[in-house]
Amino acid sequence: MTANTSGSNICDIRKMQGTVLVHSMDRYDVERIYSILSDEIFSQIQQGDTVVLKPNWVMESHKYRPDDWDYVITHPAVITGVLLKVLERLAGSGRVFIMDGPTTEASFRKLIGRYPVEKWQQLAGTSGITIEIVDLREHEWITENDIVVARTKLPGDPLGKVQFNLLDDESEFFGHRKSLRGYQGADYDRSETNRAHDGHTNLYSVSRTVVEGDVFINLAKLKTHRKSGITCCLKNLVGINTYKNYLPHHSEGGPAEGGDQFPADNVKARIEGPLVSFLKQHVLKNPVFARLLSPLNKLGKNIFGDSRRVVRSGNWYGNDTIWRMILDLNKLLLYGNADGTLRAADASSRKRYIGVVDAIRAGEGHGPLTPEPVDMGYVMCGTDPVAIDAVCAALMGFDPMKIPCIAHAFAIKNHPLCDYPYEAVCAVIDGVEFALHKLPREKIVPFEPQFGWKGHIEREPGIE
Repeated sequence: MTANTSGSNICDIRKMQGTVLVHSMDRYDVERIYSILSDEIFSQIQQGDTVVLKPNWVMESHKYRPDDWDYVITHPAVITGVLLKVLERLAGSGRVFIMDGPTTEASFRKLIGRYPVEKWQQLAGTSGITIEIVDLREHEWITENDIVVARTKLPGDPLGKVQFNLLDDESEFFGHRKSLRGYQGADYDRSETNRAHDGHTNLYSVSRTVVEGDVFINLAKLKTHRKSGITCCLKNLVGINTYKNYLPHHSEGGPAEGGDQFPADNVKARIEGPLVSFLKQHVLKNPVFARLLSPLNKLGKNIFGDSRRVVRSGNWYGNDTIWRMILDLNKLLLYGNADGTLRAADASSRKRYIGVVDAIRAGEGHGPLTPEPVDMGYVMCGTDPVAIDAVCAALMGFDPMKIPCIAHAFAIKNHPLCDYPYEAVCAVIDGVEFALHKLPREKIVPFEPQFGWKGHIEREPGIE
């Protein structure tokens, strides 16, 4: 195959920060995807490099529709097209890892069954390149009625993990006042999450392969997200973490308690919060009790409401917790060393980075696990996650500066993710450059936000 250098005459690699290439594409086609990937952007890959491809492998399918998956996870054609480009750049010398840490209840066996792994191995072998497919998780859970009833230990990253401790103002949690009941992580043991983030210490466990890799390629799937507004390149970094209970997802309680779990302090919230917290801390950690009590979760939904209709667990625009964790992980990717330290806070020390977003089929509504499909018809490509996410949000009909993980990314003082203001971001759509506030209406594909974000993040009328 011979790649098209579309976009490479617009700005060279030194000026790519803030610029995102957007290509219209109405179907999944490996050769076409390969052909639109900019030689200029992929020139960051050198012969002999270790390249990490990080798709969005959050779950094997839509949570309630097991046959639906192509608008939930990164499509095989996108990964294959990028892999071809990577193999071409490596020129017979180097290593490739395709890896992610799905949600803990995902079946990696079912998930990887969606993908042409044998074809990938064949392509790599023919090119003289070693390729490995890795599940980064340390545990996989079995759930019944959304209750964890069994846990299986997994090998995780074959190279192990790197533990980082972002002290004080190195972390975006610096100065954040959590509620009296503290942060809730991914598991039932809230005390572990709060020891990891105690106001001074901020612990993260990150894949060593990712940290030591030369080039990181973020293969995000564009969707709305119940906790962060959207999931794109920034949010996709949750998958490089190997131990999910270190990741604060929300602060317990409602506004009166200083929490962002609920948007209001109504009677149900005041009862539900402490009750569920008690059950998680003292009952559900025991798998025997968890299995016995799992049928009662349906009763709880009847009393307190289903999460697909009721705002809880930080699933709204007022979540002031999760964006901090997301941006911390992006700092660790770009600046982290294998000994757990950070490199100097300047652009020249950042990890080489490429972002490719699969938005041919995307997801709206109650993402990331139960979205509705949107035939958006775009593939986006760039060299930094902040600009990519801002462009994607704008093309979804949202105001990027109303999405916390994007807005706060422009304001990071310690180990910044970008060196330009929001106003400098531009989208090059099929070869034509646009500032974000001047995106033509016909280029925007309006998405339905998750209901906890509806009416808050949509762009104001009056776009030119």
